[in-house]
Amino acid sequence: MRGLALLAALAAPPAAADIMVAARTMPAQTLLGPGDVTAAEGEMPGVAATPGEVVGLESRVALYAGRPIRLADLGPPAIVERNQILPLIYNASGLRIETEGRALDRAGVGESIRVMNTSSRNTVTALIGADGAAYVAAQEVLQ
Repeated sequence: MRGLALLAALAAPPAAADIMVAARTMPAQTLLGPGDVTAAEGEMPGVAATPGEVVGLESRVALYAGRPIRLADLGPPAIVERNQILPLIYNASGLRIETEGRALDRAGVGESIRVMNTSSRNTVTALIGADGAAYVAAQEVLQ
């Protein structure tokens, strides 16, 4: 009899893993807190499985109550807003050039955005550092 129970347990489908779903409808640019997510039974690729994966991140799109939270729909909290004036820094091989730039997108630390040099009107791609500056040739951006 014990052998049959073991065989039945092995033949049973595996229990579904938990996924994180939105506890309420939230607009884009919402910073997620512990009360904004809840666990639901299911399994989907690319969907958060624990609250630790999503709490403290910002939604890039609207999240709807009861729907799974995809990791691709989240990102670090934005510290730079569109049209914000910020330092634009080139820092490579001992050469440091700093000027003023205008952010053309919203971004969080470590994200790449387009920045317009306000002096030359040229647009460059830069990484946002923890200090809120845009680094063009970044060697030590996130420090």
